[in-house]
Amino acid sequence: MDPERSDSPEQPSQAPTAGPVMTLPADLADDDLTDSLLALAGLSSARLSLDDLLTQVASFAVQAIPGADGAGLTLLEDGRPATIVKSEVFVEEIDDIQYGINEGPCISAAKTGQTMRSGSLSGDPRWPRFGPRVGRLGVHSVLSLPLLTPDGVLGAMNVYARPKDSFDERAEHIGQLFAIPAAIAVQNAQILAQTQRLAANLHAALTNRAVIDQAIGIIISRTGSTPDAAFSRIKTLSQNNHIKVAAVATNIVEEAARRARSRRANS
Repeated sequence: MDPERSDSPEQPSQAPTAGPVMTLPADLADDDLTDSLLALAGLSSARLSLDDLLTQVASFAVQAIPGADGAGLTLLEDGRPATIVKSEVFVEEIDDIQYGINEGPCISAAKTGQTMRSGSLSGDPRWPRFGPRVGRLGVHSVLSLPLLTPDGVLGAMNVYARPKDSFDERAEHIGQLFAIPAAIAVQNAQILAQTQRLAANLHAALTNRAVIDQAIGIIISRTGSTPDAAFSRIKTLSQNNHIKVAAVATNIVEEAARRARSRRANS
C-alpha cells in the first residue's frame, strides 16, 4: 500500500489553450505516452460532445499509463460529481460504488488536489468501505489524478488495474504528466459546452418570447382586451392545463394559423 503523496502536478500558468505537446525526459520517453499526448492535442472540442471528448481522454489515459486496464473521468460542479465517463464497463461499476457511498480515491483526489495511488484497495485504510467492495470485483490497483487548472480542481481522472501493485512511481509520474494537458483539453471542452448551452437557452427564451407576443396579439385582436389581460388569460390556461406558458401560446398561434388557412381554402 502506498501512502498519499503530497506532490501534485505543476499547474499551467496561463489560461487553458491547446498548446504544443511537451518534450519528455529521456527516462520517461514512451511510445504509448507520446502517442496519447499527440492524440490528446488533436482532440477537437468543436467536433465532439463533452461526454465524447472525456471518453476519448479516458481511453488515451489507458494507453499512456503502464498497467492500466480502464479509466474514467469525473467533472465536478459545486464540489459534486456532475459528469462521469468511462473507457470500460467495469469502471462504471466501480465509480457507481464510489459515488454511492461518497468514499474513494477519486473523491479524495478531487478534494485534496493530490494524486492517490494504491496497489491493494481491499486493504487500504483510506477507503475502508470502498476498497473491499471493489476488491471483490477483482480490481486491486488505482491511480487517481486531480485535473488541476488555474481556476482550481476541475475533477479527477481515475485509472484502474485488476492485479495488485500495478502502478509504480514511474506510472504515477507518467499519469501526472498526462493529466496536465488532459485538464486543459477538458476545461476547454467544458467551457465550450457551457457556452453552447447558454446560447441554446437564450435562443429558446427569445423564441418563446416571440410566440407569447404573437399569442397576446391574437387574443387582443379577437377580444379587444389589453395586453396585460391577454397575458393573464394565457397564464390561466397554462395553470389550468398544467402546461408551460410557451406551450399555451404555441397552441393559440397554431390554431389561429389553421383557421386562416381554412378560410383561404374556402374562399
